[in-house]
Amino acid sequence: MIQTDLTNQLAVVTGAGRGIGHAIAIALAKNGAMIVAAARTRAEIEDTAENIVQSGGSALPFSCDLARESDLQDLFAFVDRQPQPLTIMINNAGVGRYGLFHETPTQDLQALLDINVRGTYICCREALQRMIPHQKGTIINISSVVGIKGYPNQSAYTASKHAVVGMTKSLAVEAQPHGIRVSVIHPGGVDTDLVHEARPDLDPDILIRPEDIAHTVMYLLSLSDHCAVDEIYIRRRGSKPF
Repeated sequence: MIQTDLTNQLAVVTGAGRGIGHAIAIALAKNGAMIVAAARTRAEIEDTAENIVQSGGSALPFSCDLARESDLQDLFAFVDRQPQPLTIMINNAGVGRYGLFHETPTQDLQALLDINVRGTYICCREALQRMIPHQKGTIINISSVVGIKGYPNQSAYTASKHAVVGMTKSLAVEAQPHGIRVSVIHPGGVDTDLVHEARPDLDPDILIRPEDIAHTVMYLLSLSDHCAVDEIYIRRRGSKPF
């Protein structure tokens, strides 16, 4: 794992209760960041925070539903009460709905847009408002390989992840004059519950590990002020390259 000193930095990680978000929170904490672990399931984020604290790090759980703007306002009010300013925002939380395009109900599409797009949008906006006064910060959005290519039975999910990519590209341009870097990571199949649901045909042994994505986040945070990386695509080694 790449090492970089994140002491006195505050990081919000959404979807931190399991999978990729859990791995990212652990990695950030090991490098000295204070973690606000956010997710809907209280027990899961409490477990993440406890693991961090037992390892000598600092973490606080915050239960919220990314589909509810009032919950997100409460999250950032909680962030404002911490002694460190927000410098790292990891938008990882997301949900999936799968099925043939012509059989996908509108409510499934709306559920994906509410969390994957609207929730990420609000978190980016709130994080930016807090980073601009300090002229410093990093926002990393976790998209998916479907954000850059299409798969059958994933039309609604793909639409939501393409929206995240477009949002990130625009935000990166707006944030750059303020010393804020914005990147997007496109993971292929990762060993998570979401991927097992979307692709039950894949052998778990060939999937990317959540720690690989955490390693990628640490790489982005280790960059000097002289460079920025807009997007990273990580595919399963056994999958076809572009």
